[in-house]
This record gives sequence, C-alpha cells and structure tokens, in this order.
Amino acid sequence: MRFNLSSTALSSRLLTLSRVINSKNSLPILDCFLFEVHNGQLTITSSDSENVMCGTLILDSCEGEGDFAVNNQTILDAVKELPDQPLALDVNFNEMKIYITYQNGSYNFPILGADEYPRVQPISDNASSITIDAAKLSDSINRSIFATAQDELRPVMNGIYFDLTSDSLAIVASDGHKLVRNKNYSIKSETPSAFILPKKPATLLKTVLAKDGGDVVIRFDNRFADISFADGNLSCRLIEGKYPNYNSVIPQDNPNRITIDRKSLIGALRRVLPFASDSSQLIRFQVSTGLLELNAEDIDFSTSAKESVTCEYDGNAMSIGFKGSSMLEILNNLESDDVVIQLADPSRAGVIVPCVQPENEDILMLIMPMLLNE
Repeated sequence: MRFNLSSTALSSRLLTLSRVINSKNSLPILDCFLFEVHNGQLTITSSDSENVMCGTLILDSCEGEGDFAVNNQTILDAVKELPDQPLALDVNFNEMKIYITYQNGSYNFPILGADEYPRVQPISDNASSITIDAAKLSDSINRSIFATAQDELRPVMNGIYFDLTSDSLAIVASDGHKLVRNKNYSIKSETPSAFILPKKPATLLKTVLAKDGGDVVIRFDNRFADISFADGNLSCRLIEGKYPNYNSVIPQDNPNRITIDRKSLIGALRRVLPFASDSSQLIRFQVSTGLLELNAEDIDFSTSAKESVTCEYDGNAMSIGFKGSSMLEILNNLESDDVVIQLADPSRAGVIVPCVQPENEDILMLIMPMLLNE
C-alpha cells in the first residue's frame, strides 16, 4: 500500500491527536496511532481507552487500502521537523514496516497490526442529540473549564455539566467556591436531558474547535458521548452521577450593583494580591458611591496594600471579602470591557456578569464570599 500527503497536514493532525494519548498506558497498543486508509482518505485515531479521537485527511494519491498502528512518538519525531513538502508513505504488510520518503531523505520503522486497537463504544439507539455552533461551544468551554473541581469524593464536580431544557442549553461548571453558567437560548428541547463531560475531553474539544467552523453534533446516552465536528470525531466516557442543583445557589436578587472597567479591576487586583495572606488570598472589597477600594493584608509578614478604582455604584456602602485569585480567574474569563458585580450583603454570593451579553446568550459567574475579620 502506498499513499501521498502533505507533511504539514500530517504533522498538524498528529500533534492534535497526540493530546489524547497518556504518557503511561496499561496497553502497549495505546502508545500508537491507528492509521486507516480507505476510499482515498486517511483516518487517524488516538485513544487512552476512555477517550477516542479521530481525524480525517484527504490523500493526494493512494494505491491500495489497509489499516495499521504506529508508535506515536516515532512518527511524530519523523514528521514534526520537516518543512512543508509532499510525503510518500509505503506500507509493507509482509515486513510490518513503513517507509516514508521526503525531498532529501527517508525513514523506515516498524508498524503493528490494527486488530488489537480498541474500538469506539457504540452509542445506544435512544441517544439524545445537541447541535451547537463550534465557536459558541469553544467559547463556553473556555469560560467554564477553570471553575471545574478536582475532588475525588465528588467526581461529578470535576466535569462540565450540559443541561438541555425547554428553555435553553446551560453549560455549567463549579468547584463549590465559584460557578460559571453559560445559557444559550437558541438551543432547547421539549425533552430535558443532561450529561457531565469530563475535563480531558473538554480540553481536547477546546483545542480542536478553535480552528474549525460549522456545527458540532453531540450524541449522548447515560455513559458515552459521541461528538462530531468539522473534520473529526471525539468519543468519550461521561461522568456518571447527579449534578447538584446549580440554580439554587444563584441569588435571585442582589440589589447592590457595581459597574466597573474589567481591565482596571484586573490590574488593581494583580497589584494588591501579592500582599494578601498566601493561605487565604483574602481581598477586602470596600465599596461606596463612585469608588471601590481593594485592601489586602498579611499579618504574619506585616505587609498590606490598598488601591482605589473608580466605578458606578448604586447601593449601600459595604465591605465584602473575596478570594483574590478566584476573582482574577473570573474576570480573565470574561470578554466585555465593563462588568457588573451584583451584591446583596457580605454573607451572600457575588454575581459577576458582562455589561453586554452576546446575542441569545446569558453568561453568569458566581463567587462565594470569605469571612472578614473586622
């Protein structure tokens, strides 16, 4: 079997797919890419046994068909340093070797049979389906993934929750201290359904969707999801369990509203945060008409810092404590020039929303307060 394709196209696709492969695998075959050549195209698959990602390349020319596996590091090392040029790949199934010829040289190395390679788990016939724009899905994952937890006792908190209702699709992440909810009103279903996407496939999607356009189709049942995008497919095992009622922790009425320039607040937080206690990272937000004052203090090292930022504020003067690093993460994952921080009292969660919401979307981030030592 012989086929030709571009070195850049092959290298780019291999680099993306290599993110699936673990550094240590229980099965040696999982150290490999699966190559399948059929109908003038090459499908490359990588797997860690729970996540399987495929990408397809149209071949410049092809003689014969067949499947084989090749060590991921060997072929990555072979092609990643090559400038853009045509590659000729000859596969000898008798010798179980592959010969790669390029402009000024050649490689050859062993291949393995494709029979041992794990195959994708089929999705049940009664699977639910969501179709979403690739850019919107990528943005929602980007905004949410920082808020996922790393909790061995509550694994449901370690993923991103997709909640499809008759009203909207909500994409939610929370670690119990902060929460992100992305609502898309253009996607809805009369039959409510939900699933929890683990962090690794969410990170993989974030990487590949940034380059792709078009729609993403997500088919899912109780255990598995099959996600199809512009030029590839990702199948993964879902996190099983019941996600907490995230709506119950979102305050319905926070009357005190701070409207503030997002980048100015980020800059001020970065300047005062080094002077806060390493263990708590507590920042005191002291707000009054037209002014927000940030205070940080580390009693152990006798350091403190404060900075004032102008803002619009309609409400009673108040002081509330937030974890500085968490507030920075939230602000860095919003895109609008101005944000609104909605507060009720120092014991209730603060809600941060962009001043201008994207069309047909509602983005909300929540942060729990910290106890102030008066």
